[in-house]
Amino acid sequence: MFAIRQYELGPASTLLFEEVPDPTPGPGQVRLTVAAAGVHLVDTTIRKGAFGPVDLPMTPGREVAGVVTSTGPEVSSEWLGRRVVVHLGMASGGYAELAVAAVESLHPLPDDVSFEAAVAMIGTGRTVVGVLGTAGLTADDVVLVTSAAGGMGALFVQEARNVGARVIGLASGAKLDHVVGNGADAAIDYTRAGWSDGLKDITVVLDGVGGEVGTAALGTLGVGGRAIIYGWASGKATDTSVDNLYPKSLTATVALGPGLMRRGLRTLEEESMAGLASGRFVPLINPPFALRDAAKAHEALESRATVGKVVLKP
Repeated sequence: MFAIRQYELGPASTLLFEEVPDPTPGPGQVRLTVAAAGVHLVDTTIRKGAFGPVDLPMTPGREVAGVVTSTGPEVSSEWLGRRVVVHLGMASGGYAELAVAAVESLHPLPDDVSFEAAVAMIGTGRTVVGVLGTAGLTADDVVLVTSAAGGMGALFVQEARNVGARVIGLASGAKLDHVVGNGADAAIDYTRAGWSDGLKDITVVLDGVGGEVGTAALGTLGVGGRAIIYGWASGKATDTSVDNLYPKSLTATVALGPGLMRRGLRTLEEESMAGLASGRFVPLINPPFALRDAAKAHEALESRATVGKVVLKP
């Protein structure tokens, strides 16, 4: 099979397209023919070594969808031929034509759910569900979503509309049209000087960008407003010092880490996939990259040139 291999930590150019031996499923495992593999911002962090130590060489990729074509010992043959999606955890192996996964981690897919949509929801979607559980959006809210054209941001915009809230999305350039098309009441270009001028009385900020954008978004909150922080893609966390929170009695909550894990990842995955099947969530998907172009996919994601979830197609 062909797969992406990485022999050293570093830039996207360390991701190499090579022919490697087919993997063999062990006890309690299945092998699937990969139809779509998800690319997450965390993948770029792992690639650079900033997420902690990794064993090299490796095949990156933690989110895959496809068809089960082989089973290992102790696995029912009933799995053969089934369409599935799976999050591999911190294990690698998703950027490949074939991948091995534990049978208990699989989620069967209905025939009317595409592999691309499934892989867009298994990891990104479970995080979205966890963050939304913390946010507790209601019809009375006015919600500001940073990075509203991203894989997570697009789903936040949808859920805000689902509950009847007003929602404003931040994006840039041509992405603004995607934000409005996804249901936002308004889209604002955060690269424009003074973009937050005139914005006030926002009740909830969903912030995954941090830095200057996150801090400016925090300033749009009205009295008693709440900031839900789920990352800092800018490389710097939003300034949630007492000086920024006290004047308007704001609250800031980090929705990742132990708070996200409290409900259990499997439960979050199941709710995410159920939301996909019911139409509650419709993931925004960037035009897929070929597997051999994984390095280009990483570069595009890191430079914010993508819209929605980034997916590889073997």
